Amino acid sequence: MDDLASAQHPEQAVDALIDLFERHGRLRDGNGITQEDHALQSARQAIDEDAPPALVAAALLHDVGHLLVERDRMPTVDLRHEAVGARALARWFDPDVTNPIALHVDAKRYLCAVDPDYFGVLSPGSVHSLELQGGPMVPEEVERFEALPGAEAAARLRRWDEGAKVPGIDAGEFADHRELLMDLARSPSPGSHEV
Repeated sequence: MDDLASAQHPEQAVDALIDLFERHGRLRDGNGITQEDHALQSARQAIDEDAPPALVAAALLHDVGHLLVERDRMPTVDLRHEAVGARALARWFDPDVTNPIALHVDAKRYLCAVDPDYFGVLSPGSVHSLELQGGPMVPEEVERFEALPGAEAAARLRRWDEGAKVPGIDAGEFADHRELLMDLARSPSPGSHEV
């Protein structure tokens, strides 16, 4: 089962996420690594920097929207993978996991605006997508972004995201993070549903 929508309990949701990455995480991104490797490398960097568990989970799951889009064969025009992923995970995880995921694309624009060295570490794919996403933020956008819940965590996540594009690094298996995800997953509130 790789369907978060049909999960009834946190354990089923976590198993659905593991299954989703095992079934669809072998897709290669524009940097020559798989989505699963990218997720694992991101989480590894978060762990190495002693990030709180929720932020490690956000690093692991930040691109789950790409997998959901591919699995469901959704049209990609104007579809924001960060929003798709955050919405799908919001049923099972608190905002300290989902907010950084929802903001990690805007965090790239933010970092390019406030850190003169950050643009130089972007992969060619990130440079291209930055252009499509509107380029570096203008001062008013920077101010609005900084006021958002999870903005600081999203900026940390974005740095790991950019550094997690190295072919050949063994960062473990997705299932290695099952206990972490189980510790953070919660039962959905009555009436909540995956969008």
